[in-house]
Amino acid sequence: MLDALKQLISELTEGGKHPDRFAEDDYRLSAVALLVHAATIDAALSDPEREKLNALVKERFKLTDDETERLLEAAYDAERNAVDLYAFTSHINRAMDDVARGRVIEMMWEVVYADGRVGEFEDNLLWRAADLLNVPARERIELRQRVAGRHGVSGNGGPA
Repeated sequence: MLDALKQLISELTEGGKHPDRFAEDDYRLSAVALLVHAATIDAALSDPEREKLNALVKERFKLTDDETERLLEAAYDAERNAVDLYAFTSHINRAMDDVARGRVIEMMWEVVYADGRVGEFEDNLLWRAADLLNVPARERIELRQRVAGRHGVSGNGGPA
């Protein structure tokens, strides 16, 4: 138990080794599957969304280009085969603390805002994911506004 906690902390703070293959119980796979779902929920994966998704995964999980590609492939497969969000969010809830779960929601907002607008499906997805990840509504809204500001749009999805 202590070793698993040390490994999780090590990975979250950049010191962990990254496997050649991402296991189904790897919290990173669950988190990236949520990001993929956010990027593809409106049925159109734009180039800015794809670029933001790749950059976020590589940067936040400190992966090489090859590891990023493998994780994204595994996440696309997992998302395609998922029945609902619960499989991903329940795993994240077990593996991550409140702060880390908030970061997942923030990353989802980053992907959603990559094309400069938030659609109805995207907004609903973030509301549901935040609820399932036990991220309070106030924090979800604050994260949305923070990310929107970085993208030069209002928290409502229009121009700032």
